[in-house]
Amino acid sequence: MRTQQVGLTRGGRDADNGWEVANALGGSSLEGVAMAGFRDRAAAGLDMRVLPQPAVIVVIGLGETRLAVDGPDGHRPMTNLVASMTPGPARIRGERVECVEVRLTPRAAYAVLGVALHELHGSVTGLEDLWGPQARRLGERLAGTGSWAERLALTDAFLTERAAAAPDMSPEVARVWDTIVARRGRVRIADLAASCGWSRKRLWSRFGAQIGLTPKRAAMLVRFDHAARALTSGGSIGDVALACGYADQSHLHRDALALAGFTPSALAAMDTSAG
Repeated sequence: MRTQQVGLTRGGRDADNGWEVANALGGSSLEGVAMAGFRDRAAAGLDMRVLPQPAVIVVIGLGETRLAVDGPDGHRPMTNLVASMTPGPARIRGERVECVEVRLTPRAAYAVLGVALHELHGSVTGLEDLWGPQARRLGERLAGTGSWAERLALTDAFLTERAAAAPDMSPEVARVWDTIVARRGRVRIADLAASCGWSRKRLWSRFGAQIGLTPKRAAMLVRFDHAARALTSGGSIGDVALACGYADQSHLHRDALALAGFTPSALAAMDTSAG
């Protein structure tokens, strides 16, 4: 199996390389939630490096699925996991993987995870650490369900129930995040603060508490995400740096090392297919 390098939901896991993929018809009931089911039909195994991305990823293992996570905290066996937007250097391996994967925007993650997002910073952690026995019971219910459509509907209902009891993210914070994403990270923090009538200090505090990153770090992450996608799609480093708003190639190099621990050249060489 080739290594999937660019995040849990990227890469070539599809019918052409031995992975069965099931998407939720009609999407999720919750805004900012995307779900899919994955099964390793060819028993090729999973070997994945996790890079920063502007989403929190939840993986719920089914049946006999066992995952091994190597990261800043050492080697940890897991069945279910949560990868933060900035997970630190982490590698995930598994055999005969069958799982439901949920991609959450920060706003959705704030609603369903039940933990302040800054507590997840720099980690890939077990879902049981956040949800307790609920995580195990959800996995058991999904494993006992007969079809992907039923599994994804059950996951959607579970998340919707959690979100109904959660506090709403501040509309100002949500709007600032949406602006950062829409402008691909090419923003001025002073302009963001002015857009919601806050001081820079207040924006820094409220945004960090609810998103888990400072506004500057969030913009850096979103910009890097676009650059990483372009590099692994074959773009030249110089062209990607220019297109993504970096001052020069050195600027892209510094951000790539700071966020992912890889140089742009290493990112460009990564194989994001599987099988």
